[in-house]
Amino acid sequence: MQSIFLWERIRDMLFKNITIIDENIDIRGNMYIGIKDDKIDYISTEMPNKDYGQVYDGSGKVLMTAFFNCHAHSPMALMRGYGENMVLQDWLNKRIFPFEDHLDENATYWGTMLCLAESIKFGIASTSDMYMFCEDIARAYLDVGCKGNISRGIAAFKDEPLFETYRGKESMTLFENWHNAENGKIKVDMSIHAEYTSVPGIVRELADYAKKIGVGVQVHISETEKEHCECIERHGKTPTQYFAELGLFDVPVQAAHGVWLTSEDIDIFKEKNATVVCNIISNLKLSSGVCNIPALLNKGVNIALGTDSVASNNNLNFFEEIKMFSLVPKMHFKDPTVITPKQAIYAATTAGAKAQGREDCGKLAVGYKADLIVVDACSANMQPIHNLLNNVVYSIAPTDLIMTIVDGKVLYEKGEYKTLDIERITFEVDKATKDILNKL
Repeated sequence: MQSIFLWERIRDMLFKNITIIDENIDIRGNMYIGIKDDKIDYISTEMPNKDYGQVYDGSGKVLMTAFFNCHAHSPMALMRGYGENMVLQDWLNKRIFPFEDHLDENATYWGTMLCLAESIKFGIASTSDMYMFCEDIARAYLDVGCKGNISRGIAAFKDEPLFETYRGKESMTLFENWHNAENGKIKVDMSIHAEYTSVPGIVRELADYAKKIGVGVQVHISETEKEHCECIERHGKTPTQYFAELGLFDVPVQAAHGVWLTSEDIDIFKEKNATVVCNIISNLKLSSGVCNIPALLNKGVNIALGTDSVASNNNLNFFEEIKMFSLVPKMHFKDPTVITPKQAIYAATTAGAKAQGREDCGKLAVGYKADLIVVDACSANMQPIHNLLNNVVYSIAPTDLIMTIVDGKVLYEKGEYKTLDIERITFEVDKATKDILNKL
């Protein structure tokens, strides 16, 4: 599939008189921020001597790091609202899996395009994606200009050589063709869907391969109590312990959900420097439970945020995700002091970039990639400002987002998409969805 979207030249830019949330997630006012090519080149209270070309007056605006969504299934945009008010297993077996059986490359591409349009509207620069038809997903990411950690989700119920199966072969091909494409914009991870959709030999083989080629792994772990307890019945250990003994934690892990982790599980995450990806809204909607974020934070475990798919969320509003990440534990653990605004912003930015292995991303600092968003601090819902971090976490609305920049390139500004045709995308998504529904 050839790209149908034309890229504009990356523009150098200077922000002047703008408030920033800096690399330490502290507030600094009246700043000058210079972008050169794809990186942050200058940060100061003084006007630079260098000419950055376009100058953006940031009076009344806030510049901060864009968001890193560490768990998604982007093509499932075609299933938004399709399965509602159902428990997880019924939702999967009665609605999602039958629909997915009819997906093809075209539907996957356009579903991903729709999710990426939504992502940049909500300030998401990079997403960890677990699905199938992954080369079409990767093409969509490059067409829009977003970053992605793409993984071919593997479910395998037979103990056979992994890389003789079509899923294993697709994972290898994806890595060979796409890893670090476009100067690292695309990264390829390996992926096991979950303990209950795998067998030990497959997990061990995938873990060994990921270690050999030097990539991370995406996996679902302890999303529901049923999953967690049935794993203990089958193996005499929790999903975390099961995967750890098979070597999966010997590489960087992005573990989605982690709702039912034990204290021993949390110790493994800390010891192995693995990431728990909290999908707070998806877990609430499917009544899966609430991740023990305070315990993870107290142990120093890296916690990132994920939206999960829009079939179980039902949108990619990352401002909402940050707010719920902050609020729900306060109620669930009956402690209003857990999760500070600084911790929530860190989880949405720096922790997510770290989880994705993007060491030069996730901070507003010189030399880091220019993945940035501009928000309006003068809107009614953002006033007055007693503490700007409080307002960013608790008060901000998606309509306050003015601009999304990825690798120094403006992808979205004041409601206008710079690299995609939203009318074409919605038309193609509608057509693909109707085609699939007609086959069910």
